[in-house]
Amino acid sequence: MSYSEELVEKVRELLPKSDALTEKQMFGGLAFMLNGNMACGVVGEELMVRVGPENYDNALGERYTRPMDYTGRPLKGMVYVEEDAIIEDLNGWVSRGVEFAETLPPK
Repeated sequence: MSYSEELVEKVRELLPKSDALTEKQMFGGLAFMLNGNMACGVVGEELMVRVGPENYDNALGERYTRPMDYTGRPLKGMVYVEEDAIIEDLNGWVSRGVEFAETLPPK
């Protein structure tokens, strides 16, 4: 599995310090799970963010995003965020993923 260790470290610094936070290799990268639900992760040099179905279209309307299509079919509610958007607002994207994951029941 291939992912940017530098980006992973930046994401770790922004995530809440909690026993409910775990890491899991998924989708060819490293995912950050909150209460067993994916919030965000890193694949290659990109961020994957679970924004949820209600926020999906708005997220795709932003620059430097595209549907997350790991299986060849877009996963509604999840987006890839390219490097330029990460540079502009990594904290904002990580926060979106965490905020959505917090709305889900623990697994």
